Amino acid sequence: MASTTDAAAKSQDVEKVNAGPLTSSQGTTSVADVVVQKIAGLATREIPGVYDLGGGAARAFSALRERIPGATASAGQGVSVEVGEKQAAVDLQIVVEYGVSIADVARSIRRNVISAVEGMTGLEVVEVNINVGDLHLPSDDDEEDASGDSGRVQ
Repeated sequence: MASTTDAAAKSQDVEKVNAGPLTSSQGTTSVADVVVQKIAGLATREIPGVYDLGGGAARAFSALRERIPGATASAGQGVSVEVGEKQAAVDLQIVVEYGVSIADVARSIRRNVISAVEGMTGLEVVEVNINVGDLHLPSDDDEEDASGDSGRVQ
């Protein structure tokens, strides 16, 4: 009889260990994909050397949205996530500044995203995949400024 009680106590301990911070005897907490997406996007933008997130089409759409009064850029642009009950995986598409070490930027992004997502949600981040889709050159800013000055109304 004592061995049955010990076995039951051990199985309860295992269940408590495997339950994670989002599950308790008082209920469960689920985190929506969009929440993890926004956290990862904001954490990525905090890293020096990251110019923007998203592919060419997403960045063009964002530029149009910024011209609409009252519209804001999407915090989740360039970020896709998979969220389970206990774990999350993050895929990022970024544009880096010319002259920075892409390897160093990627390391910093991974560290910051994992820290932010795990700290805010309690989910374990199993991977952060980074796709560097473009390189921002300083001359790109000069072309944007010149095209902005050539408007009909001054």
